Amino acid sequence: MRKAQLCRTTRETDIALSLCLDGGEISISTGVGFFDHMLTALAVHAGFGLVLTCKGDLEVDCHHTIEDVGIVLGQAMAQAADRAGIARYGSAMIPMDEALALCALDVSGRPYLVFDCEFSGDRIGEMDTQMVEEFFRAFAFNAGITLHCRILSGKNDHHKAEALFKALAHALSAALKETGGVALSTKGVL
Repeated sequence: MRKAQLCRTTRETDIALSLCLDGGEISISTGVGFFDHMLTALAVHAGFGLVLTCKGDLEVDCHHTIEDVGIVLGQAMAQAADRAGIARYGSAMIPMDEALALCALDVSGRPYLVFDCEFSGDRIGEMDTQMVEEFFRAFAFNAGITLHCRILSGKNDHHKAEALFKALAHALSAALKETGGVALSTKGVL
């Protein structure tokens, strides 16, 4: 089983995370309801086991909680995935009602983010919409992946964000499929 367990404590957040890329229990509690919903969708659609608790300084706002969870989840994915034995590339286009989102990624060890996504409002529930990009950036850079995200259409911010998280999940599921231990690279290593 491809697993990682991490704990990270700062003055702003206290995070405990257990990740299994091959499935398992899903339990998420960050104190930010919409973010919990998005992380649950990510785990379910990627086929991950994910147990995560975060106690953050939500009296300030949700920024530190969401960014720090992205950091720790990215680090856990980098630890759990054997880059030498995976498909490496993944992409998915996911509809949710009127919304359509695309994620394409390369689990290469070279972090980069292209985020071409717009939201019409400032918040979805208690989550700032600008924090969607902050999560994707923190995750991509700490997981060591190149990640391209686009919201192709949509009017409802909840639908757009959820389609985006589910597209990331399906792209990760494809990229992390085991291939038998050969690095898919002309260099011979990732």
